[in-house]
Amino acid sequence: MARRRRGLPVNGVLLLDKPAGASSNHALQRVRRLFQAQKAGHTGTLDPMATGLLPVCFGEATKFSAHLLEADKVYRTRVELGAVTDTGDAEGSVVERHAVPRLTEADIAGVLTRFRGEIDQVPPMYSALKHQGRKLYELAREGKSIERAARRVTVYDARLLACRDEAFELEVRVSKGTYIRTLAEDIGRALGCGAHISALRRLATGPFEAAGMRDLESLEALHDQGAREATLLPVDVLVDHLPRLDVDAVAAGRLTHGQAARVDPLGLPEGETARLYRDEAFLGLGTVTGPQEVAPKRLLSTAAG
Repeated sequence: MARRRRGLPVNGVLLLDKPAGASSNHALQRVRRLFQAQKAGHTGTLDPMATGLLPVCFGEATKFSAHLLEADKVYRTRVELGAVTDTGDAEGSVVERHAVPRLTEADIAGVLTRFRGEIDQVPPMYSALKHQGRKLYELAREGKSIERAARRVTVYDARLLACRDEAFELEVRVSKGTYIRTLAEDIGRALGCGAHISALRRLATGPFEAAGMRDLESLEALHDQGAREATLLPVDVLVDHLPRLDVDAVAAGRLTHGQAARVDPLGLPEGETARLYRDEAFLGLGTVTGPQEVAPKRLLSTAAG
């Protein structure tokens, strides 16, 4: 006999404003309990000190969350000059101190030009990357340091927002896998005085922006389950960048039973992944397998209902 899932079958995407001091998993579990959801997951970890946009996927949305892992992201950060920490942020211990030279906004802006475009970045030891099955931050806490290969990442934009005393604020748009702590350290090294970050806020990830976020306090103030679920975005927002295919009842029936279906006209190249709809209802994703044929790739469990 199949084990019954505990909780409610909640489906959709919540744009959570993660609070400072909470791990991404802790914030996720608080939200999951609040929504009484059977299943939930987040789409890209934020450091405990960081705040801002953490998309949380409920139920059927978790099937498509991987699409956000590849997304570009926008951050705002405060960079403190003159001190290097073992974690790259203000929560770590200072391991180096340097005098900060007189720097103008033009000086900092000039250095920033070196960090736009494709750059090589060595991931920090205090990260969730794994070495022989163990997370690097676990090894770092034991005083161990593992050699890490540089990774190619892209900084699409790095904009100086403010410069005061021995710190400056920066807004960056970066590719997946970019560590803002490491970027700040590298900029500090280029300025000749070292640096770490004292604040970090994610403003956007993929198609989602900060304007749509909900914080935990406002969600907890909603005592009605219907009101809470009304804050969720539909599942298909995660794949809105893919082409759309509308299918008839016969094709929908075949697809939801795991069979390829005829779709005419198709107009998409073989191998293309497309969103599938029947009467405006999202069915899931299909793969184009011929000039007039599509096969199921990843469908909603509810699509066969």
